[in-house]
Amino acid sequence: MVDLLRYAHGIYAFDSGYVRPQLAAIHFIVENGQVAVVDTASNASLPHALDALRQLGLSLADVAYVFLTHVHLDHAGGAGAMMRAFPEARLVVHPRGARHMADPSKLFAAVQAVYGAEEAYRLYGDPIPVDAERILSADDGFSFDLGGRTLVCLDTPGHARHHLTLQDTRGHCLFTGDIFGLSYRELDVNGRPSLIPTTTPTQFEPEVMHQSVDRIMAYQPEALYLTHFSQLRDIPRLGADLHRLIDAHVAVAERERDAGPERGARILAGLWELMEAEAARQGWTLPSEQWRAVLQLDIELNAQGLDYWLSQTPPTA
Repeated sequence: MVDLLRYAHGIYAFDSGYVRPQLAAIHFIVENGQVAVVDTASNASLPHALDALRQLGLSLADVAYVFLTHVHLDHAGGAGAMMRAFPEARLVVHPRGARHMADPSKLFAAVQAVYGAEEAYRLYGDPIPVDAERILSADDGFSFDLGGRTLVCLDTPGHARHHLTLQDTRGHCLFTGDIFGLSYRELDVNGRPSLIPTTTPTQFEPEVMHQSVDRIMAYQPEALYLTHFSQLRDIPRLGADLHRLIDAHVAVAERERDAGPERGARILAGLWELMEAEAARQGWTLPSEQWRAVLQLDIELNAQGLDYWLSQTPPTA
């Protein structure tokens, strides 16, 4: 049985079971017996979603929408399996991602190129195409009704050009995928969260990310719900931290722009130094080897993303 996190306004979260505990959350928004699922993790997450529905006394047919913040497979890998299981659901996705849900072969090939075929299948299973007629291509401002509750799509690039944030007008909150960073509960200090940006390949755009973060903060939400990992409050403080850390990540990369073949390794080392400073600033109580284990995958991907970003951009003045 999944541990169902119960928030205000009919919002629920549970661990998707992706890779390790408390790495990737799936959220439910429930209104008048209808459900919107926010992000899906991998194919293996479907049993967790089915269990959450059972705990809430809801049926497969009660799922009206599956919403994807973006089509990176730790967010969208289970979309096909869920759409197959939920007969009444429509899939809501950015226009740039819609074609990849109808035909995920190119998306999965790119993942295989990064991880290797065996690891890609272990993480995600075979991707399942979604019937194009069930896909809603959602531009900025696209809204849909969930049992009388209005949900609005906001185009928020910077992490990916196919990234949407979902505004919940009743809950006065937003579901931010990866654009408002990563915040792992293991790093909380007396309930005080911290976060870091995600600069993963291949569409990191720092100035655009700053703009998207500012757009989210301008709504003055009561709470944000991150895929990695669930509810955040104290948003002004965290937003300021995020802006600071975006710039710090860029500074690490720029320092190594001309480092040649060692650039990727040097960026990675610089990010770990940055995280050591952040651990001291935030007062993380986990021993260094433990918080490093929590962040290892993300820091490695951030380093790859920054290395790629340098290869695509001229030096700053």
